[in-house]
Amino acid sequence: MVMPTLYIPHGGGPCFFMDWTIGPKDTWDGLARWLRRFPNKLPERPSAILIISAHWENHKPTLTTKENPNLIYDYHGFPRSTYKLKWPAQNNPALVARIQELLSEVDIDSEIHPKRGFDHGVFVPMKVSFPNADIPTTQLSLVKGLDPALHLEIGMALQPLREEGVLIIGSGMSYHNMKKFMTPAALQASKKFNNWLEYTVVLDQWERFEQLSNWERAPAARQCHPYAEHLLPLMIAAGAAGEDPGRKVFEDTVMGAVVSAIQFG
Repeated sequence: MVMPTLYIPHGGGPCFFMDWTIGPKDTWDGLARWLRRFPNKLPERPSAILIISAHWENHKPTLTTKENPNLIYDYHGFPRSTYKLKWPAQNNPALVARIQELLSEVDIDSEIHPKRGFDHGVFVPMKVSFPNADIPTTQLSLVKGLDPALHLEIGMALQPLREEGVLIIGSGMSYHNMKKFMTPAALQASKKFNNWLEYTVVLDQWERFEQLSNWERAPAARQCHPYAEHLLPLMIAAGAAGEDPGRKVFEDTVMGAVVSAIQFG
């Protein structure tokens, strides 16, 4: 059984675990429902999860090797209770070694980080989707410079993991312009970019890769992503998809912007 790959929106800070006060109280309810439900639609229970978060960049693709990763509360100004959240998933040393092996086969140097925990791009959505924290989970960093072609290449190298029961998740946001949320500009730009994204992910593999490699040419691209870190997890998910086309599996308007989730396979 081959696992799909996913690009998911991880929300705003610890949004699912607090009373939301920026706009409607139900702002994140639709995304929370989808995050809870998507594991039930997987072909089987994952043997492990590999997650790439927008909130970790390093000069090489880097894997956390801490056996019981702590949580990194890398958000600010939220209720005190959100700094006490727990999600005690264990790391998977065998998966770390396998990822390094696959990357080395295509001459991509990688590193390990023995002290790094899980940032909120990991534990916030995963606490909704896998609340029991009973699936071994490994985090992989983005690479500084945020070269989309490199991240597609990393994803392609990791494609065999899907046949080994590993669920590959890119965790970001399809719209991430912090200065424009809750403005008419956000809605207009996010609609344009989301339409491009929905069209692009269904293309055949090499045309899709070409489009994603040049994502800055997309309509309203830099209006939606002044800095690309919340988009780049998509590239690894798309690369790992290989020939499998993508499709939009979730869409909602939050804080005045359209956000979506993509599944490949």
